[in-house]
Amino acid sequence: MKYNELVQLFFERSNALQWYWTLYVVIIGGLLAFSSLRKQPDHVTGLLVTLLYAAFAYKNLSAIHDVTLQRQAVLGAINESSNAASVASGAGAESTTDAHFRVALQPTLVAPAYAGVRNFHVTCDILTVAALWAMELRRRRYAPLNRAMEGAPPGV
Repeated sequence: MKYNELVQLFFERSNALQWYWTLYVVIIGGLLAFSSLRKQPDHVTGLLVTLLYAAFAYKNLSAIHDVTLQRQAVLGAINESSNAASVASGAGAESTTDAHFRVALQPTLVAPAYAGVRNFHVTCDILTVAALWAMELRRRRYAPLNRAMEGAPPGV
């Protein structure tokens, strides 16, 4: 592949990764909104929501893993292409514009290590589940008070 095709592929994989993270954030937001709007405690619903979220988070992290590895592979190919071009440029094969472009672009192409991405994802997963269950336990603790307030006369 040519250098410009590799760079385009790198950014396509970056966009795919961004979509997975966007979906992840939207799901967490919707899940926390759903959980905060529930009035009555229901452990079965809480357990089902937790299991469904865990399944989603697992598959989302798997997709992020795949795309992260793809980005790292493309970045490796870009670096090899750049090294080969610098050797060939000594022979006059590359224009000075292309060489300047490579020099300017190369340091900005970064693919983070998967371990850091995974740790961040798992930490967010744990915090999300903790927030879900904190809301569930709060509903359970205040359920008698809520029932009493529903039976109270207006204005009290």
